[in-house]
Amino acid sequence: MPTHTRLHGEGKPVYVENLIKRFGDTVAVDNISFTAAAGRLTTLLGPSGCGKTTTLRAIGGFHDADSGDIRIGDRSVLNLSPHRRPTCTVFQSYALFPHLSVFENVAFGLKATRVRRSEIPERVSEALAMVGLEALARRQAGQLSGGQQQRVAFARALVMRPEVLLLDEPLSNLDAKLRVQMRGEIRKIQEEVGVTTIYVTHDQEEAMSLSDRIIVMNEGRIEQQGPPHEIYERPKTRFVAEFIGTSNLVPVTVWETHGNLVEIEAFGARLEVPAPPDFGSDAGQQALAVLRPEHIRVVAAGEPGAIEAVVESCSYLGAAAAYLLRMPDGTLLRSSVAAPRGAALISEGEHSSVIIDAERLYLLPFSSGDSL
Repeated sequence: MPTHTRLHGEGKPVYVENLIKRFGDTVAVDNISFTAAAGRLTTLLGPSGCGKTTTLRAIGGFHDADSGDIRIGDRSVLNLSPHRRPTCTVFQSYALFPHLSVFENVAFGLKATRVRRSEIPERVSEALAMVGLEALARRQAGQLSGGQQQRVAFARALVMRPEVLLLDEPLSNLDAKLRVQMRGEIRKIQEEVGVTTIYVTHDQEEAMSLSDRIIVMNEGRIEQQGPPHEIYERPKTRFVAEFIGTSNLVPVTVWETHGNLVEIEAFGARLEVPAPPDFGSDAGQQALAVLRPEHIRVVAAGEPGAIEAVVESCSYLGAAAAYLLRMPDGTLLRSSVAAPRGAALISEGEHSSVIIDAERLYLLPFSSGDSL
């Protein structure tokens, strides 16, 4: 795609402060606060009903907040109607006019503003060039593919030159292969144009690949916020550990804490693992270990430093092999390893060994609901 002019400078930050939104007796957004950095892409990620779309609509002015504040730059927009806010929203349904041309769809919003008529053709052509659709400007929107319609919706928002771009699951109607392609294009355009962007999705992979910062929501509250690698590698709650990717969650016993290391008893062995910040479990207490399948390596039985295990099941997935392993203490662990050449997998019932990457194991405080 062509290189695009940075139309928006560095954008403006969005500040959401103590936002509460109710629908009757239901608290959809429960006193949340966060900042979407200027010129960056921030993603609201969570399951259906977590409050992410309600939050986005409150920022865009489509829902009135019950309390709290929303500021764009140094200006509160809480009492402004949607068309008076410096935002544009791309919804899950693109809401194009099928009988109008691509050019007319993109120009539609400009005609309702004070933009001079003489400027409209140049602005529309510029926006269409951003999304690679300048050759289809005269085609009717109803004749386009799903991916092309998504690009038109994106161009229609960009042509308004908003300070903040709001994207509400814009790729959910596309097939898997096209979603991967389009999220790469969205990320590239966002970086080059420099508009502050808030993106809503339930797709973890989409959030990981697109975002400068992820805000994980659950039941109207923020569970954790941070850069993608931090969310994945250092989840702060059990919900985040389970929702983001695949995790083995195992109660373990803390034996000793010394410096930046914690000695634990787990899987029938003693391991030294990194101590999380402010980790307060005393000797003899339990903690919850978070261990990703890719950090468990299956090796030949008897390898030095390995823990003996029995293969309960094995699945060949093409690039990877997925094992379910029974450890000496009865714990079941899921492991994902690169599939060996020729698919020479360890069979169900065979004895094997595993090497656990203890440096990648992460500990959470143990609570009464964590027994498995």
